[in-house]
Amino acid sequence: MPEPTVVGASTVDPTVVAADYFQSYSVVGLLAVVGVLFVAVAFGAGRLLRPVVPTPEKLLTYECGVDPVGEGWAHTQVRYYVYAFLYVIFAVDSIFLFPWATVFAAPGYGAATLVEMFVFLGFLAVGLLYAYKKGVLAWT
Repeated sequence: MPEPTVVGASTVDPTVVAADYFQSYSVVGLLAVVGVLFVAVAFGAGRLLRPVVPTPEKLLTYECGVDPVGEGWAHTQVRYYVYAFLYVIFAVDSIFLFPWATVFAAPGYGAATLVEMFVFLGFLAVGLLYAYKKGVLAWT
């Protein structure tokens, strides 16, 4: 049996500390197991209770209520992906702006965070200018 460690005027038994430590993780583990079981039971019940009647209409490819016509291969314009990419860039920009605004208000961080944010916005402005010069932002 290990000797208790003396901390200040009291003694701490390492087995008690380890038991408390693992007990807190056992609650997290139990919660994870209950969550996985809940999802498994829900999927199993759905599989048992749903009607399974495959028909040719049900096996067709479905796209927004429109019956498929022609081949399944279609060309997609690349410009839509560019718009989505630009949206993601500016969405990430807004994600960085909100925490910056809270830190900027804290005492002692004003000048440094202001310079860092203008450098960050400068990079974004250069990217937007590049996209504009390439004609990406022109809707055709």
